[in-house]
Amino acid sequence: MFEEDYRRRYTFGCDFGTSDYKYGPITIGEKPKVVENRGYFPEKGVLAEILGGSRDVVVGSEVTLFLGSGQDLSARLVYPMRDGVISRGDERSWIVVRELLRKSLSEFKPSGIGFKGFYVVASISSIAPLYMYEKIYDIMGELAGEGLVHSSTIIPQPLAVAIAHKRTACVVVESGHGNTQVAPISKAPIRSAVVALNRGGAEANSITAEVLKDAGYGDIAREEKIVRLVKEKIGLVPRDLDAAISFARSNVKAVSTVFTIPGTRIKLDLGDYSWTRFLIGEYVFNPNHEIFQSYFRRGMPKPEDTRIGDVVFYGMLDMAEVIVRSVEKCPLELQPHLYSQIILSGGNFCWTPPPELSNVACDAQTKVALMLREKGVENFNVMVSPEPQYAVWRGCIVYGYALPTSFEWSWERLEGWFHHR
Repeated sequence: MFEEDYRRRYTFGCDFGTSDYKYGPITIGEKPKVVENRGYFPEKGVLAEILGGSRDVVVGSEVTLFLGSGQDLSARLVYPMRDGVISRGDERSWIVVRELLRKSLSEFKPSGIGFKGFYVVASISSIAPLYMYEKIYDIMGELAGEGLVHSSTIIPQPLAVAIAHKRTACVVVESGHGNTQVAPISKAPIRSAVVALNRGGAEANSITAEVLKDAGYGDIAREEKIVRLVKEKIGLVPRDLDAAISFARSNVKAVSTVFTIPGTRIKLDLGDYSWTRFLIGEYVFNPNHEIFQSYFRRGMPKPEDTRIGDVVFYGMLDMAEVIVRSVEKCPLELQPHLYSQIILSGGNFCWTPPPELSNVACDAQTKVALMLREKGVENFNVMVSPEPQYAVWRGCIVYGYALPTSFEWSWERLEGWFHHR
């Protein structure tokens, strides 16, 4: 009984998103802490020693201080979860994962006698290969030796979302920075029916950068973090792209906006290009409109089908088509139950239209519903998880709190606690 009480008190959730790493113990409250899922490998030298000590890798908020003029960023700045999968031999990415875990667990390690390490629930992509589980458990074992981890378990991100919503039969659409996973769940993920999309927030960033270039802000378009911020503040999801563009071109003032980059004097005003705000949101849900072809011809990368291990990531399928394909891989008897609960989760679904544009713009829930109706799907229900960027982390906490310590890790079922002590 003491062990069960200890586990519930020291459950710790870690969500390894493609862009952000969300983490925190059960005692933190409703929201986790968030840092970018990246690491910087600084140059060694005397100056580094004088200014604070030489380090192999820097993670968390300190990364910004090491970026300098931007030189050699491609070689020194590592985003380990770009596609949700880290190759077995990508040592620098694994170093970043290890340091993120070490730093986040150390941040909340209680002082005093009696602490034996956290019960850590780590969430990764549903298409992660088996060796990723093995590597993460190796890292957890190292951190157990440092007194940070007692036991750990790994859970696919869509399953964490379903647990957070207490749903046993649903379709989870988890869309982050690097990709989108559509996972039917009936008690557990139906792995053979998972469909992956090689499109996420990064692609919305790409079209945002092109919009900024066309509007005369080419210098800003080179800064990835600023482009992401612009996307989040000015991007709009159209109910119908053609109708939205027509409205915007005839009512420029109605759709125009001025955005000031925080902490600077720079004000962004798209002016006559304000209609392109609708391209940013549309590209996430459906990149097949002919208007995007001009951007592809000018050099913007086209989302391509790609294979990672045994999984094909589709590039140009629209969001509704991916959901339909996933559901139709499941037994016919189960399909109505899956359509009855479609949960949209992840930062890529945080779209909120201004009330004055509700006639032409919408949120993610409405957009997916409109697209499914166009596919002929009936009797479905779509919802966006409350604060969708945190749903996975919350599922980790619920899972860690509920999973008894007696359930030991099974490599056949990929569930249970891996006890390091």
